[in-house]
Amino acid sequence: MRQFTAEYLESTRAGMWEDSLDALGYLDIESRERILDVGAGTGELTRVLRDQTAGTVVALDADRGLLGHVASPRLLGDATQLPFAEGSFDLVVCQALLVNLPDPAAVIEEFARVSTDRVAVIEPDNSAVAIESTVDTEAALARRARESYLAGVETDAALGAVPDLFRSAGLDDITVDRYDHERSIESPYSERALEGARRKASGTGIDDDRETILAGDTSVESFEDLREQWRAMGREVIEQMQDGRYRQREVVPFYVTSGRV
Repeated sequence: MRQFTAEYLESTRAGMWEDSLDALGYLDIESRERILDVGAGTGELTRVLRDQTAGTVVALDADRGLLGHVASPRLLGDATQLPFAEGSFDLVVCQALLVNLPDPAAVIEEFARVSTDRVAVIEPDNSAVAIESTVDTEAALARRARESYLAGVETDAALGAVPDLFRSAGLDDITVDRYDHERSIESPYSERALEGARRKASGTGIDDDRETILAGDTSVESFEDLREQWRAMGREVIEQMQDGRYRQREVVPFYVTSGRV
């Protein structure tokens, strides 16, 4: 299973669902009495769920460090072997979890086991991420880096909608909704945006993904070429930031697949 830092989860999930809960409408969150958020991480989705219901929302994650960022009730546990009896919750949900697991079908079956009513998974299609930037080379380089990274990942990071897996798990009343998570960078720049630019210019950001990229079909020579172009792009980002010209917009498509037990 891929591992993530608290900083990464907080930055990539910040602001999700703030402006639109329409894609979660089929979940009837307000009426739920017991909800389980599996793979809760630092609790971004947990907090949204708790804001929408007077019922109990339990956060579960396999990473003790991440779970420390979430208020109780919380529990250390494995998504493939949930530590609950059958029918313990009326909604079981996860966000960006299955894309990091080798057997998503088995996880959905486990979700169905502990739910009396609804199961939902909110998963991105990371192959369809779109970037717009005032730096001409950034979108193409980001696409090249993303494709190389996805080729080396052992799980299906482009999973997206999974109605077939829900049907295989015996779920019915299946719905699929799309939610586009948009993140923008513009002047005045946050410290996080400035640090991101520095990591691009130094090559640190892409170096973090070196092992995964090389596990795909990317040669060392191709990686080094990508790294040099990435650093040059980062230097241009910093140059544009110095006079406030730099703007970037990223759109990550998420699919909310839900079904009834």
